[in-house]
Amino acid sequence: MRLCEIAQGLSPAEIVLEDDLVLAVVDLREFHPGHTLVMPRRHLHDVRELDHATGAALMWAAVRITRAVGAAFPNHGLSLWHSIGEAAFQEVPHLHIHVHPRILGDGLLQVYPRRGSNA
Repeated sequence: MRLCEIAQGLSPAEIVLEDDLVLAVVDLREFHPGHTLVMPRRHLHDVRELDHATGAALMWAAVRITRAVGAAFPNHGLSLWHSIGEAAFQEVPHLHIHVHPRILGDGLLQVYPRRGSNA
């Protein structure tokens, strides 16, 4: 599990922020420059397993990374996301939050691919 290895310091990564509880790394598959992953060091599958201290550290890291990415990389907006389970396209079973610069019309993460039945 690559994110676990990165979090434990066993696999190389471009680390942009770290402390005892969390770290942030540049995504190896960045769609736009600046795509960063923010994750806890401890293995957790998703947000439902967070304790208060790790959750607070993770969110504060996400805030800091979002500000930095927004200031440093071209964008018309930013997306933050965390997927849970196969239906949500979770590919890696280690909790991580994507911070992704967005460009108008990039087609990435279209939240509603069609009009909902309750719209």
